[in-house]
Amino acid sequence: MKRSSGILLPVTSLPSPHGIGTLGKDARDFIDFLSQAEQAWWQVLPVGPTSYGDSPYQSPSAFAGNPYLIDLDELASDGLLEEGEIEACSWGDDPGSVDYKALYDNRMNVLHKACERGWDRDEEAVEAFVTENSWIHDYALFMAVKRHFGMVSWIEWPEEEIRLHKADAIARYQEELADDVRFYTYVQYLFFSQWEELRAYAHEKQVGIIGDLPIYVALDSADVWADPSSFQLDDENYPNEVAGVPPDKFSADGQLWGNPLYNYEAMQEDGYSWWIRRLAGAAKLYDAVRIDHFRGFESYWAVPYGETTARVGRWVKGPGMKLLGVLKAHFPDLTVIAEDLGYLTPEVQQMVLDSGFPGMQVLEFAFDARDGAGELPYTYKRNCACYTGTHDNVPIMGWVNEADPGDVSWARRYFACKDDSELNWAFLRGGMESVADFFAAQMQDYLGLDSSSRTNTPGILGGNWQWRLLPGQLTTELANRIADMTRLYGRSAKHQWQK
Repeated sequence: MKRSSGILLPVTSLPSPHGIGTLGKDARDFIDFLSQAEQAWWQVLPVGPTSYGDSPYQSPSAFAGNPYLIDLDELASDGLLEEGEIEACSWGDDPGSVDYKALYDNRMNVLHKACERGWDRDEEAVEAFVTENSWIHDYALFMAVKRHFGMVSWIEWPEEEIRLHKADAIARYQEELADDVRFYTYVQYLFFSQWEELRAYAHEKQVGIIGDLPIYVALDSADVWADPSSFQLDDENYPNEVAGVPPDKFSADGQLWGNPLYNYEAMQEDGYSWWIRRLAGAAKLYDAVRIDHFRGFESYWAVPYGETTARVGRWVKGPGMKLLGVLKAHFPDLTVIAEDLGYLTPEVQQMVLDSGFPGMQVLEFAFDARDGAGELPYTYKRNCACYTGTHDNVPIMGWVNEADPGDVSWARRYFACKDDSELNWAFLRGGMESVADFFAAQMQDYLGLDSSSRTNTPGILGGNWQWRLLPGQLTTELANRIADMTRLYGRSAKHQWQK
């Protein structure tokens, strides 16, 4: 990765008239803004379907796209929907917040109409899509059966044969639920068609897309249901232990994520083919990927299934460079950012060095006295990715209001900032001028927004993943100010995309 910069903004946070950011006009407008600001990268969060809690990190598929992101206006222009069908639905009352209930109640019904009109017309193209994406067979059947049983988790399905993914039950449900299987297949065809068009537009504007790859997959997913041997499950396909992180200075109970853990021994036997397929899927979507909780490859926290907190658990050795070496060999040209935050042992630090992937530095952490403070920008090595904060952090101006006054005072002194009103721009300059090869900030930081615009608060269920841009917030003046600073510190997109 050449010296460059980008902006972190979930697709869901884009403005649009239909309740949530989509892959349509507003996404292209944001790419135009990035281009004008001379940013080389748009960093997004996972774009898979969301489930309970609306988190993009708990998806029913590691490969599928989120139906909510399909742009309805483009479907109307393509003759698959009528404007009245879109306008008849309520998509929420607040343009600055995603109303997931409204989406859940209405989006799939509208997409059903598109499928009814488009299936016969697009059948040949859909067949080609299915041929290129073999995961769709398990995913479409999984979602069809899940709908059949009232959307409960597959581990609660009342029929044991299909819950255990038995061949006879699979064949029977494929026939019985053929219409729903067809629908979920067509929806994925629509998503990937729009995504490919959007990514091509980004490349025309010399903007690359950085995706986010969660290290774990959700328990309630087609991935675990269809391939239980790749996960640590018992004879009845229930987890033995689940993922999380132990208690620390910030959380007395730790974080209990509940994801099933990988059966790395079984994966190693077939050359880690599951991980190769997964990264290949990411490479179809993105130009670079950030792997979340990268330290979990060295060792991971295993919590007995059924525990209510992450207090009780144990560290288990992971595959480390045995897996990472295989992935590097298969994807030599894919740029990977290692999210190496959290509890880092010398072994984890060595694994990151051995991988050659840039690790992460977060400017907010650099001034947090509770944790002995992180690394200040003057200590950075070039091969790293610097962020003002991640999607799990409060925006800078929210940090100013919530952090210990001593930490804020320290940041003002470090960045030679006289008062708090421009401290967000001081952080942005500090990251831009650092030697880190890559710098990124949340869009909220460039807008100077406070805590009310926070994307996610870890450990809190509900109220997350909702914030959205309002029309008109991204101005030419702002783009020009960002571009000026980007050129000043040698991060212009023109340098990143030069041959």
